[in-house]
Amino acid sequence: MSLWTWAILALLPPLVLSVALTWRGRPGQRLAAYQLATTVGVLVLTLLTFATDQASVIDLALTTVLLGLPGTLLLSVFLERWV
Repeated sequence: MSLWTWAILALLPPLVLSVALTWRGRPGQRLAAYQLATTVGVLVLTLLTFATDQASVIDLALTTVLLGLPGTLLLSVFLERWV
């Protein structure tokens, strides 16, 4: 196993924890956990690019970065109106 794989494995527990908090938690926790899940997910995808030596995975990471802010804004509008 390479160093990149170990880094990906080290980032999986925070990713799982933030996804669990996104599904179950208070509204403020959900918003913060969503942001953390997006950030850690982008890091995992970027590290996966280096671990597998395939440049096409970085496109998915860049798309996630571009959709992270609008997703957060939509989630905050939802939480403000209906919760």
